[in-house]
Amino acid sequence: MKSKYYRKTILVTLLVLVMTAAGNAGAAAPSGTKVPMDAKVVNGVVYVKASSLVAQLGGSGSYDAAAKKYNYSPHSVPDVIKRVSPSVVAIIGKPKDGDPGNRFALAHGTGVVVKSDGWIVTNAHVVKDMNRIVVVTADGKEYEGTSKHVDVTSDLALVKINASKLKPAVFAASSLQVQVGETVIAIGTPVSFSLRNTATVGVISGMNRSVSSDYNLLQTDAAINPGNSGGPLVNLNGEVIGINSMKFVDVDIDSMGFAIPADTVQYVLNHFYKYGKVKRPSLGLELEESWSAVVGLPTEEPMMVLAVSSSNAEKAGIAALDQLYSVNGTQVSSMVALNELLKAFLPGQTVNVTLLSDGDLVNRKLVLSESSAN
Repeated sequence: MKSKYYRKTILVTLLVLVMTAAGNAGAAAPSGTKVPMDAKVVNGVVYVKASSLVAQLGGSGSYDAAAKKYNYSPHSVPDVIKRVSPSVVAIIGKPKDGDPGNRFALAHGTGVVVKSDGWIVTNAHVVKDMNRIVVVTADGKEYEGTSKHVDVTSDLALVKINASKLKPAVFAASSLQVQVGETVIAIGTPVSFSLRNTATVGVISGMNRSVSSDYNLLQTDAAINPGNSGGPLVNLNGEVIGINSMKFVDVDIDSMGFAIPADTVQYVLNHFYKYGKVKRPSLGLELEESWSAVVGLPTEEPMMVLAVSSSNAEKAGIAALDQLYSVNGTQVSSMVALNELLKAFLPGQTVNVTLLSDGDLVNRKLVLSESSAN
């Protein structure tokens, strides 16, 4: 006689499903992560709701009542590409500094639909110097595009087209949960505009990379080529975990691409929607990183104040040659770490800063200024 719990809720044995999915679901929780799920012990066997496991591992499942089997299907790369591609667009236009007499002097990139009524996120470097923007959707329709908001600091921009019923991409939730080795897919328009919706597959190669950027980036070995800029980096749940933005290119370098993480993308988009720009806070200080931070060594060395550039910082009593240790109790040893921390604040809000000043460790209350960077 099966228990009432078993009859009323489709269950699977935890061990069996985990072993089945482990080799297939690249979006599973990182090793060592404890994820609480509804479970019940029946005759000494632990049963977990199938819906809970599917939600955690990704994929899909259904119960075959006649066969009394639960059929689980992990996400596959072709399925993910098919599902995400309608949210990916190709962008082409004429560079402002291009030869006006050469009709083939064009630049192109990729974008991701974020709203069904024609709002598209892409890289700032794709559209900031582009005239007569043309957007081509995955179904081959062509639209005139208008650059609405551009933020060079984050390398993100919004483009608007006169369209409706587009399929917005699904972005991974913040805080972003990814792990090194996780399978990812890049979709974009590499090299030639005729190669729209090209997909490449790789893994997350590294986290929290700061390379020629103001914020942390994701590193991937999925092939990213000129024209992929602005396109999505997608996990096996079909969620956009990043916007592809750059790569290292050299005869001695292979497969080193970088993407703006989804949480930074959402931060910038939320500011675009609410303020029309990124209201980026600043300490009002010109700072210099330590030698160790510059070369990439692990360090807890403070940053040096080279100059005070805001009246708020002057009022707080901060002076040149002070050394900045922490902001609101969080140690900051690099500009990228500071920028990441300041994403949680707006200009006009007050933070506590800890500095070494004239040989004394002091705490100051500082009203954040608004950065002039865009």
